[in-house]
Amino acid sequence: MPQPVKPLPLEDLEHVLEHTRPHWELLRGKRLFVTGATGFFGMWLLETFAFANAQLNLGAEILGLTRDPEAFRAKAPHLVRNSAITLHQGDVRNFAFPAGNFSHVIHAGTTSSAPVPPREMLDTIIQGTTRTLDFAVSVGVKRFLFISSGAVYGKQPPEMTHIPESYTGAPDTMDPASAYGEGKRVGELLCSIFNKEYGIETIVARCFAFVGPHLPLDAHFAIGNFIRDAMAGKPIQIKGDGTPYRSYLYAADLAIWLWTMLIKGQSGIAYNVGSEHAFSIKQISEAVAFSTQPNYQINIDKKLVFGKVIQAYIPSTSLSKKLHLEQTFKLEDSINKTIEWNIKIK
Repeated sequence: MPQPVKPLPLEDLEHVLEHTRPHWELLRGKRLFVTGATGFFGMWLLETFAFANAQLNLGAEILGLTRDPEAFRAKAPHLVRNSAITLHQGDVRNFAFPAGNFSHVIHAGTTSSAPVPPREMLDTIIQGTTRTLDFAVSVGVKRFLFISSGAVYGKQPPEMTHIPESYTGAPDTMDPASAYGEGKRVGELLCSIFNKEYGIETIVARCFAFVGPHLPLDAHFAIGNFIRDAMAGKPIQIKGDGTPYRSYLYAADLAIWLWTMLIKGQSGIAYNVGSEHAFSIKQISEAVAFSTQPNYQINIDKKLVFGKVIQAYIPSTSLSKKLHLEQTFKLEDSINKTIEWNIKIK
């Protein structure tokens, strides 16, 4: 069983509430259903909901889908004790529909963190999205937020500094590694179909890269691996040549953006979610190392090849800005806050 984790920092919970306060009235007395409730995104959604619900006396409830309620009870007893949060056991692909009425659904039930075969990844995304949309129709849900990914765009063209939502690129269907991105594309299409056929207001959040408490440090997230190594006093290992560009949004901002999109996002629209501030992988590793080790060492596995096209994965967030969403934490502060929280839970 996993060890219990501490709640999110109070300052982060207050920050999310401060930036979403006007939206919560539309959830007063409502009942929400969240898939993927026990993952990185789910933990932030549950904790920020619980805080807003208590502070504003909303009388709202969340039912969270999880495959392993017992593991979650061991991991987050502070959330399990909250009377506004209950768990529903099941696999996102075939869960039994819970009884009662629901007004909103957040489908975050498939993440990219689990090392599963491509076929299983694809099946889980498509079947899980279909199942969750079918459930939404069965109980008359009005608003449905689908957690998608910037992976739907495929590789970012080298001449493009930021990927806009209007870009119609796609993953390479001849590459099995495209299963995640292609699955999310189908998931978005399913949302569009259900929107047209059943009138469900579907909003898509195309999420890029993030950092913050609850981010797995032992998965394939580069910044998480850097933080793990640096906290252990080990050299930071870069598996590539350190040149690709990434951007990271702090998870408190992520929560602000997702709650705002659920409540205020325009139906039938896909919004990029992420930071527009690009850094090379090497620069990111240096920022992590600087935050933890006075005399740090960074090992880069591959040598730089002259003339190589530099890869990037950076969103344009122009549509999100129309919802008055912005990045409020700098990369350095995001890293420091993530490290501080992980130190406290040890």
